[in-house]
Amino acid sequence: MRQYQVKTINSLERGLRVLRALEEMRAASLHDLHQVTGIPKATLIRILHTCHQQGLVWQRLADGAFVASFRPQRAPYNDAEWLGELASTVLEDLCERVMWPSVLTVPRLDYMETIDTNSPKAYFDEVVPVAPIGFRSHMLLGASGRAYLVFCPDREREAVLRRLRENDAPGNAYAHDPRWLQRLLSTTRSRGYSVRAPEYDVDGRNSIAVPIRLHGEVLGCVNITWRKTVMSAQEVVRRHLDDLQKAAHSIAERVSAAAPQRLGNSGMDD
Repeated sequence: MRQYQVKTINSLERGLRVLRALEEMRAASLHDLHQVTGIPKATLIRILHTCHQQGLVWQRLADGAFVASFRPQRAPYNDAEWLGELASTVLEDLCERVMWPSVLTVPRLDYMETIDTNSPKAYFDEVVPVAPIGFRSHMLLGASGRAYLVFCPDREREAVLRRLRENDAPGNAYAHDPRWLQRLLSTTRSRGYSVRAPEYDVDGRNSIAVPIRLHGEVLGCVNITWRKTVMSAQEVVRRHLDDLQKAAHSIAERVSAAAPQRLGNSGMDD
C-alpha cells in the first residue's frame, strides 16, 4: 500500500484489534477480551455491539462467549461452529415459545456432540443443568443420536453402526440387534421425531429431537429437553413438536440461504 500522510482511525484500530483477538482465540468472554486487548469493557461492549450489527461477531447462547462470524467463502455448510452461529437466534426464539431449553448437536464418528444450548425459561428448570458444549451423547440411546441415525443416508448409518459394533461401550450392543434397529427406524420415521431411551438417564431429563435436513443430509439435530418428573414425553410432543420441527426447518433454510454455492439446485427436505 502507498504511504499516505494521514493519521490512523483509533476507533477502527481498536475494533480490528478485537476482531483479530476473537479469530485467534476462537471464542472469548468480555473479560478475556479486556485482558488480551487492554480495552475498557464499556468500550468493548460498544465495539462488539457494532460488529454484531454488521454481521462480524455473534454471541454463543450456551456460555455467552463472543465468536467471530465466518465469512461465506470460508464457511462449509457442515461446519459445526458456523451451524451454531446460524442456529443461535432460532434456538433462542424456540426457548421463548416452549420455555424449556434446547440443545443443538452435530454427528461425530460414533456420538453426537453438543455445539450450543440455550437457557431454560421455566422457573422450575434451573435445578438440572443442560449438557455443556462439547458433551458427547450416545448415538443409540440419546434422542439426538437416534434422530440423526434414523434420518441420515443409509450408507452413513451403516458406517456409524459398524463403528459402534467395534466398541463394547454400554448401549452399543443394540447395534448388533437388527430387529431392535428396525423397530427404532420404523417407529421414529412414522413419528417424525425421536425420544431418549428410558434407560439413558444422564441428567434427570427426557428429550425429543428432530433432524436438521438439507438435500438428503442431516447437518445436525435440535431437541427439547425437560425435567422428566414435570411432564411426559407425550405432553411435550402435543404442545411443542410443531415448534421444534419449525425451528429445525428454519435452521435448514438459513444454511441454504447462507451457502447456496455449496448446496446445488435441489430443494430442501421437509
